[in-house]
Amino acid sequence: MRYLVSATLKLNRASALLESITTKTLGKGSVAGSEYLQNMNAARLMDDRSIRWVEVCYCALPLQEEQPYWQEYFNILEIKDAHDSSNCRDLNNKEPWACGSCDCTHNLEQQLESQGSPFLNELRSLVLGKKKS
Repeated sequence: MRYLVSATLKLNRASALLESITTKTLGKGSVAGSEYLQNMNAARLMDDRSIRWVEVCYCALPLQEEQPYWQEYFNILEIKDAHDSSNCRDLNNKEPWACGSCDCTHNLEQQLESQGSPFLNELRSLVLGKKKS
């Protein structure tokens, strides 16, 4: 299933998050694999300072597998179902695991891309700015 995640960064974990992204260890040990890095590359920082990204998850509970990894760095504000279940090929059993490559996921990611600014740029500025001080 596809979810729109809204969260705020735990400022005391910003350096650790950037390190885990840079070393490609974010989500290490999770069945979701490199999806965590893809999520952060696409994440957007909104005017209200929340961070949003699209998450594809097949767990019985939304982000059941992913939440412990995200909660290390973020305060999760909302996990919102972001798909039209009547057209979902995964839910109607036409194509199991379809959400990962679904046009709906791509369209939602494109919509999100036009909002806010790239989160990774802000994270780098925040962390590298602190190191210069």
